Amino acid sequence: MFNKKRGKAFLTMLLLMASLGLAACSQNREAEADTTTEAAQSEVESETTAEQAQSETESATKAEETDSAEEPSGEADDTLIRVGSLKGPTTIGLVNMMQESEDGELPLNTEFTMATTADEITAKMVSGDMDIALIPANLASVLYSKTEGAVSVIDINTLGVLYGVTGDESVNSLEDLKGKTVYMTGQGSTPEFALNYILEENGLSGEVNIEFKNEATEIAALLNADPTGTAILPQPFATVCLKQNGGLREFLDLNEEWDKCASSGDSQLLTGVTVVRNDFLNENADTVAAFTAEHAASVNKASEDPKGTAELIVKYGIIEKAPIAEAALPKCNIACITGDEMKAALSGYLEVLYNANPASVGGELPGDDFYAVVE
Repeated sequence: MFNKKRGKAFLTMLLLMASLGLAACSQNREAEADTTTEAAQSEVESETTAEQAQSETESATKAEETDSAEEPSGEADDTLIRVGSLKGPTTIGLVNMMQESEDGELPLNTEFTMATTADEITAKMVSGDMDIALIPANLASVLYSKTEGAVSVIDINTLGVLYGVTGDESVNSLEDLKGKTVYMTGQGSTPEFALNYILEENGLSGEVNIEFKNEATEIAALLNADPTGTAILPQPFATVCLKQNGGLREFLDLNEEWDKCASSGDSQLLTGVTVVRNDFLNENADTVAAFTAEHAASVNKASEDPKGTAELIVKYGIIEKAPIAEAALPKCNIACITGDEMKAALSGYLEVLYNANPASVGGELPGDDFYAVVE
């Protein structure tokens, strides 16, 4: 027979077991839900971390690209620039730059050569053994013609530097040179053609005996031996002669005489320009622009620090004594004229020489491609 007490106990036990089973299922479901939630959260966190990493990588890449765009590539610094100049004003404009190069402070890789004659430099330009040269203005035009446009001018480095010195009391003006012998350097270049033009404009063509010497030091020796001699000398050598020989005096400024000649128009009497081989320019435009900027800085420093520059003029063997170099510096008219101003002054000067003697500029005036703008 069925025992009611046992039946109730059995029923109670079943209900308790069912309750425990439901609780366990609920706990399992909650655990599974928690696991699912944690997995989903972990996945979201992983995606977020990946996105952040990607964002940081992109930011770093952009920063590197920005830095690369802002900083110089360094290529111009590594390119060797072989530079030639003449012993005189053209090199004076470079001496501060030369010292910086020697000290390792110039942001360019340069090799400087100073020559006593222009032929030494132009030969190397033609052969490709020199990249940039500071030479007489008319010779740059001749070189352009001979190389069929293989060179360009990038700046005017020296304005008029020709002065007359003498110990002859009868010589006090240009007209007084008639029948006299005049010593000078620069045969076949700017000094000769400039003086010939001025003499012709003043009706003295063929009336003055011009005797050319290779170097100003030769003329200084002649004037020391005979103080009554007369010479047309470029600075700084004119000042050197005056300081060394108290019997000499300055009697003529060819800059003034040039300006008096009506046919010279708006042109200026120039001495030197800076030319570059076009092959080098085309491959290293930034380097050439950097060189021009450093050249301008060197010229400015000569004006700001004449004493220090004078010491460098002595160091590099242009003049023997610093006081004389410092005295000559203001009359050397060193410059770094570029762009439209350069073209206007130089083209006007070359046109005057061409009209007087086409051979002085190579037979014909150079084209517009002769005047390079570097920046």
